[in-house]
Amino acid sequence: MEKVFDNLIEEVLALGATRATIIDTDMISFSENVRKLCEQNSCGCYNRNWMCPPTVGPVAELQKRFAGYKRGLLFQTVHQLEDSFDWEGMQEGKAEHTRIFRQMVEGMEKNPALKEILPFNAGACTYCPQCSILDGEKCRFPAKAVASIESNGIDVMALVKAAGIPYNNGKNTVSYVSLILV
Repeated sequence: MEKVFDNLIEEVLALGATRATIIDTDMISFSENVRKLCEQNSCGCYNRNWMCPPTVGPVAELQKRFAGYKRGLLFQTVHQLEDSFDWEGMQEGKAEHTRIFRQMVEGMEKNPALKEILPFNAGACTYCPQCSILDGEKCRFPAKAVASIESNGIDVMALVKAAGIPYNNGKNTVSYVSLILV
């Protein structure tokens, strides 16, 4: 299995990730305080996306899904910005990160050595251009919808620190992190 994990790291780096590692799930710390940050709605997705709070469910319930997983692929992308207010650059970086994430998920789903995966991306699910929650409809693609790490109450700063990955990557950069449990 170690060779499979080494290959996952090689694959995600080849796709353009800046850093990647395999973590043990006991490194993941959950916090209601992280989830409460979602309630402040600084990203604008609270109650506007099926994979965001409150519709994604309570942290205690979400945490139960982690029980069957022992390890995960944690990766980060770092994107250069023109300045700290470069919103367009941040969105381009998020789109590039999500492209890498989606390619990894697709490849991992097809990998016979991996029985089951549980993916978490950076930020709200963007599989659809507009989430069906805004139209009062059920999720159109529940098999493709993905929640963020934070919406599950995971402390991303603590997780990357425990994994030896820097959270802050310098002036005029933005970093995104994804986690795919196996």
